[in-house]
Order: sequence, then C-alpha cells, then structure tokens
Amino acid sequence: MDQSIKNLVRFFAASLLIMLAAAALNFTVDPLQIFRPARLLTAVYSQDSRLQNAGLIRSQTFDTVFIGTSLAIHFRQSDIDRIMGVTSLKLAMSGSSSREQAFVLAAAMARHPKRVIWEVDDWIFHDTPDIDANTYLPADLYRGNVKGIASYLLSGAMAWESVWTVVRSIPPLKPVLAPMANEGLFKFPLSRVDDINTLQPNDDVAAIYKAKRAMAAFRYITDPLRSNYLLDDTDYDMKVRVFERDAVGLISANPGATFDIYLPPYSILQWVALRDTSPETLQSVYAFSALFCRRLTNFPNVRLFDFRSVSEVTHDLNNYSDVIHHSPAIDLKVLDWLAQGKYRVDASAPTEPLDRLKAQVEAYRLGDAER
Repeated sequence: MDQSIKNLVRFFAASLLIMLAAAALNFTVDPLQIFRPARLLTAVYSQDSRLQNAGLIRSQTFDTVFIGTSLAIHFRQSDIDRIMGVTSLKLAMSGSSSREQAFVLAAAMARHPKRVIWEVDDWIFHDTPDIDANTYLPADLYRGNVKGIASYLLSGAMAWESVWTVVRSIPPLKPVLAPMANEGLFKFPLSRVDDINTLQPNDDVAAIYKAKRAMAAFRYITDPLRSNYLLDDTDYDMKVRVFERDAVGLISANPGATFDIYLPPYSILQWVALRDTSPETLQSVYAFSALFCRRLTNFPNVRLFDFRSVSEVTHDLNNYSDVIHHSPAIDLKVLDWLAQGKYRVDASAPTEPLDRLKAQVEAYRLGDAER
C-alpha cells in the first residue's frame, strides 16, 4: 500500500478514535445532564439558558414551570418554591420570542407539569425565523433526536467541559479550582440550579436599580436618533397571528395544566416613552392587549394577572434599572401577588386593568419623576 494512503488511513483512524473518546467522555460525564441527573460527579450548570434548559427539563424534578424573558430571568427557584408552594423549574430566557418560549414549554410539558407560570409581554409576539433556523437554541437537543444527541456527544467544546467537571469533582481540588469557575474559562461555572442567571451576593442592588438609571434609560430611548425602534410594534395583525399560534396553541394543547400568565409591572416611563414618541405604537399595543386579555380569560385553565397599573411599584423609579427591568424586591412582590391571587383579571371585565393603565399614562407628567 502506498505510504500516503497508509498515512491517510492512520489519520482517519486517529480522528475516529478521538471522536469516539470524546463521545464516551461526554456520555459518561454528561455535563448537561441530558441522559441522567448528576450523581457521582459534581453537577454543573450554564448561564446560557437556551442551552441549559434542554438539560434541566430532562434532569430536574418539577411540578411547575416558570418561564419568561429577561424580566423573569433573575427570579430564584427557591423563592418560587417557598412563596408559591410548588416544586419549580425556571426556564426564563433573555430576549426570547414567543416562538422560542412555546417550543421550550412544549418540551417541558412532555414531563406533565401541573402548572405553568408565564411572564408575558406584548413584545414577544412577533415574526421570527423557524425554530430550526435559530442558531442560539439547540432545537434537536430538546427533541432528543439522533442529530441533537450526536452533536452533543461529538462536541469538542463539551468534551472540554466534561474534563473540567471530572477534575472539579475531585474533593482535594475543589477549593483550589473554585476561583477558576467562571464563564471566561468554562461554559458551566455554576454548581447550583438556584444560581442560574440570578444576581450574586456581591452585586450592588442599590446601584443597579435606582431612579437615576431609569431616567437615563428613558432619555436614551426617546432621543430622536434612537427612538425609531419604538415604531417596530405596530403590526397588530401579525401580533394576533403569532399570539394565536404560540400562546393559544400551547394552552389549547394542554388543557390539564393550569397557566398562570402575568403581564409584568413595567415602569410608567416605558408607556410614557411610547405616548410621547410613538402614539400609534401605543394605540396598537393597547388594542392587542385588549384582545389578549379577552382571549385568555375565556380559557378555563388560564388565570391572567395584570400588574402594569400597580402604581405604587410602577411609579417608584427606584425599583428599576431601566424603563422595564425591575429589582429582586419586585420579583418577590410578583410571586406574592400570584400566590395571593392579587390583580387577577376578571373575565367579566377583562380590560379593566388596561383602562386603569391608560388613565395613568395619560395623566403622568415627567416632572413627577424628576422631583
């Protein structure tokens, strides 16, 4: 046999051996816990929700799913469990569309949870590419098909994480390696589910959430050079179509589960920004919101909550880091409201909370925030 052919055969044989070794390592360690919950080795978790959620759905025990956007990302599962009296699984994803959320929820519903707590805002309902065109969400891994499992097992990056997981599971090395567990070096730096995408003890909450930052964000988004994005939400028919496909479709397909859906307490500045820079967008949002509330309150397995007009929260700008994102203290209030059934939308008057919000937006003057 020609020497060049022999070398080529050796190369392919060596490559195959490396791939098989990586697959064996990834299957044995299973850093995402796709095949089994972590037992012999230290459990590890990523802040990349779109990746990590695929493993959480398969490995965790839960009767309640908590999902939403960045407004739900900092909630702690332990707080959800304690206040709501449930065993929860947080699947919130920053910047997620309704298509992404419905897809991830559908995967979680295969585990038959009794309850879904869903933070929903109007802006998630927009046209996005098909889920398989989403490069940030490993759809086949959620499906558990051959393509998804193969990409997981044969991943060199995942093999590196597997090696790290083995090393950090060795008791004498744990205190030495703990300072190295950061996202700059590893994709799975966390050892507790409760810490996924939450504020850490050394975060200065008072500096993150304060009126000065909220007002700065307001001025930024209303600057004529940057305010055009506020015009991007005026396609009412598109929003209705996407809402029917993603939210109504999922609710209808799971009549045995209770859906606690809530509209989050944006600061009043978000609505004032729309009022002053894009009134046509505001009217479109109002119209869609009215349909949204009427439609959802017709479902027997839906409890709808509207926190948008809770003025003691939404008018206190010290609760916000910008015009929409509220502090951990408000996270706890939201959970408490849900547990008590406060601010639930009455099916006989589904637009009453919206009407209160409209009145507040119309009456609000910026001087109120600057005093």
